[in-house]
Amino acid sequence: MDRINDLYTEAIKHTKIKVYEDIDRFLETKTVAQSYSQYITERITYVEQIWINVWLNMTNNDVPRKEKKRYLFEKGYQIEGVDKKLINKLFRNEMRSFPSFEVLQWLNEQFLENENSWRQRYPIARASYLERMEEECLAYKKREIKNEIDECVARYIEDNFTTLYIFVRNYVAIKLTADFKKKQKYSTVEAYKIEEKLVEQGHFDPTKYTTMVTFFTELTGEVHKTFHWEYVTYEFKYKSLVDKYVTGLVSNGIIEQLRSPIVEEYEEITKQSLTITHLKEMIQDYLLALQSDYFSKIKAEYVEDLLKLATIPFDLRAHMAIYEHDIKDRERKKEEELAEIERKKEEEARMIEDIFGREYSPSAGRNIRYVLHIGETNTGKTHYALEQMKIAETGLYLAPLRLLALEVYDKLNKEGVSCGLKTGEEEKEVEGASHLSCTVEMFHEKSFFDIVVIDEAQMITDRDRGFSWYKAITKANAKEVHIIGSMNSREMIIQLLGNSEIEIREYYRDIPLIVEKKEFKINHTTKGDALVCFSRRKVLETASRLENAGHSVSMIYGSMPPETRKKQMERFINGETTVIVATDAIGMGLNLPIRRIIFLENEKFDGVRRRRLTSQEVKQIAGRAGRKGIYDVGKVAFTGEVKLMRRLLHQEDVLISTFAIAPTSAVFERFQKYYRDLSKFFELWYKFESPKGTRKASLSEERELYATIRDTEVEARLSMMDLYGFLHLPFSQKDPELIKQWRETMFALVRQNELPEPVIKRGSLEELELSYKSLGLHLLFLYRLGRGTEAIYWERIRQEISDEVHERLKTDVRTLTKKCKRCSKILPWNFNFAICDACFVAKKN
Repeated sequence: MDRINDLYTEAIKHTKIKVYEDIDRFLETKTVAQSYSQYITERITYVEQIWINVWLNMTNNDVPRKEKKRYLFEKGYQIEGVDKKLINKLFRNEMRSFPSFEVLQWLNEQFLENENSWRQRYPIARASYLERMEEECLAYKKREIKNEIDECVARYIEDNFTTLYIFVRNYVAIKLTADFKKKQKYSTVEAYKIEEKLVEQGHFDPTKYTTMVTFFTELTGEVHKTFHWEYVTYEFKYKSLVDKYVTGLVSNGIIEQLRSPIVEEYEEITKQSLTITHLKEMIQDYLLALQSDYFSKIKAEYVEDLLKLATIPFDLRAHMAIYEHDIKDRERKKEEELAEIERKKEEEARMIEDIFGREYSPSAGRNIRYVLHIGETNTGKTHYALEQMKIAETGLYLAPLRLLALEVYDKLNKEGVSCGLKTGEEEKEVEGASHLSCTVEMFHEKSFFDIVVIDEAQMITDRDRGFSWYKAITKANAKEVHIIGSMNSREMIIQLLGNSEIEIREYYRDIPLIVEKKEFKINHTTKGDALVCFSRRKVLETASRLENAGHSVSMIYGSMPPETRKKQMERFINGETTVIVATDAIGMGLNLPIRRIIFLENEKFDGVRRRRLTSQEVKQIAGRAGRKGIYDVGKVAFTGEVKLMRRLLHQEDVLISTFAIAPTSAVFERFQKYYRDLSKFFELWYKFESPKGTRKASLSEERELYATIRDTEVEARLSMMDLYGFLHLPFSQKDPELIKQWRETMFALVRQNELPEPVIKRGSLEELELSYKSLGLHLLFLYRLGRGTEAIYWERIRQEISDEVHERLKTDVRTLTKKCKRCSKILPWNFNFAICDACFVAKKN
């Protein structure tokens, strides 16, 4: 109620002001004075309405909603749950009945009882009105004369546009000639930063420039005073010169045109002379537009045309004729330049097609027998293909993971088939070996084998690694190639093989998969379970939680050393541990006695965004449940969205429709017919349009590595093929320390110095794993350089690190706690987020 009372006083004051204003408006237009009674007779209805309008507006806008509701409640209204609009309507109605200010009574007190006060208002109101009318009349005249001047200016510019430009062109030509004769050329400085020292390079060479735009990028050697202390370019200098010249030229021309009654009328109205300064202010918009137009035309001028022009004495007619000739000549030059650009485009398109195009078309049929092992996970596809490879005289196995390559290497040698190993990070030569087990990235298209086995062929769709499968499938050099893939990869692989001889073998699970109806809770964990999540952090946190609950746990995640991963698997296989916690690496060919697969998460981060698992990913992982002779039924459980995830598990596979492609050796050989420059190769690869159904490898990691040594002695001293080979080494580029190690090793290599030793830290588990990666990168270099003997020592050190990781996992995991990623505050195990609530709020603010 206090606010309403305060507003009542304010509303009275405001009403009185508005009434006085209405009186003055009533009186000012009258040629003779009017009486108070005449005013009341004519305006009483409006005057009385003034109060109600002012009062309702002020109370509606300035009374808080809370006070409105309290007022209505005191009046007996039920206002709980009532709409805001209705509250306002009810309150407005109440304010209408509020005691009103008696405007007529107040007016009578002011003027009926004091006639002298009324008489004094008329002359004041009338004089103010006449003064205002006179000012408006003068303003109208000024607008009229301004419009006349504007029309004259527009007409002058339109009539003289080309003539004026001829003067501007000659002025710029003279300035340009002087600069070319007297000024120094400076070396271009990156970003034009004042901290860089400019180097004089002698006078300008006019033949190095085409249009003025190409010259305008040069530096004058001067420094901006108000532009962050950057060096001045000739564009900035010439823009200033042209602007100033155009302003003077046009202003003087117009002032001469205005020697007429317009000037006299202007001076009579404004009581001041029409000077150049006043005129410039008046026509500023015209000048700005003209400056911009003329400078655009100057930028399009050819340098050689302006330099010739400066040698010809100025004559308007002669220079006009030269300008018309130069325009025609310029159009001809532009047509020739466009034709040359088009010719180069066509030539480049033919070159790109020659280098890349034919490489990625389906094969027309090769004299190779292909066997496709197509089927679900855990159906023995790889086993059958390897059995065929074992009985061949020579064989090559290409694995998706280093661990699988190691597993096959061990398996074949134990079974009496001599087999070597090559994963980039290690090479194990076995005397008289007829077989080789490799990671797919180690495939070499010129090596011949009787049988080649390519595992997990559906990985051809992987945006980072898929091109390795593409190359292996399409370039394998063998009598017989066995390709192992998921059901949905079948049609794509057949398309890639073209008209080749293909045998297809399909595999189906003997062991059924059953999805549990109840949502899984961590305390439901029992022997034989494999709990799957999608980050190293989540694996360690889950393992720690289970260890502290009395379970013995094995762990598998991507950055874990393969030897450690193997030991972790063996502990689970041998019964030393009862459960296993893993990332989706478990779905890639790892055969373990798993009773039940449990998805702790239904989403994963794929390097770009966090998304729900695809049907194929769910099948690949879930398919690891069940082991013939141990668990004749495979079980699958989810922590949430059970119906949705069951549908993904059982739905029909979406056929693979695209696959990744990348440069092959043949591509590089063809490229070198044209260039021997990797930067040009990356440029052409970017321009190459990937054929329908394919997706180009971005080569982003290779390009980022290349940027660290581009234009250095590393690039100068290595052949393009050798350099690309080092760029293509398979190591994690997410760790800055490894990037630094790679670069230092490259410089040591070309300088013929000792290679820098890998950095080994044994503090935390993370440091041990990074040390393992550092050793792996060092070994990649040693094996690529053919220094296998030296590599033996570092393999032994790496084995020690791997053993330490294994032991640390057995001891440290139990003491691990779940912590906030930002402030390290300990969080409860069932907390669903990576950062605590306080850090989340701070991040939002």
